Amino acid sequence: MSSDSITAAFTSTLLFSCIIGLIVAVFGVLIFWQIFSKAGYSGAWALLMLIPVANIVALCILAFGRWPVREELEQLRAYVGQWHGGATPPGAAPGSFSRPGIPPQG
Repeated sequence: MSSDSITAAFTSTLLFSCIIGLIVAVFGVLIFWQIFSKAGYSGAWALLMLIPVANIVALCILAFGRWPVREELEQLRAYVGQWHGGATPPGAAPGSFSRPGIPPQG
């Protein structure tokens, strides 16, 4: 094999690997964008997945932090609880609210 063919093979392999790596990185960012959005955070937090150490911090916040969507849900449950059988404390179990026309169980 000549030097030119080895260089061409190496270049094409490197280019192919870079393209595959870029596709995988974009796909990973899209997945984390959805996860952060569904948790109530800005989807832009997904870009932190590309930065070493910052990705671990972002995942820890996602795993152990209080999700904004969860806080909103508890506020809505407390609001609905005021109209149906009294206020419901934050963090109450799902389905523990009284329904219209049905007395609360307990």
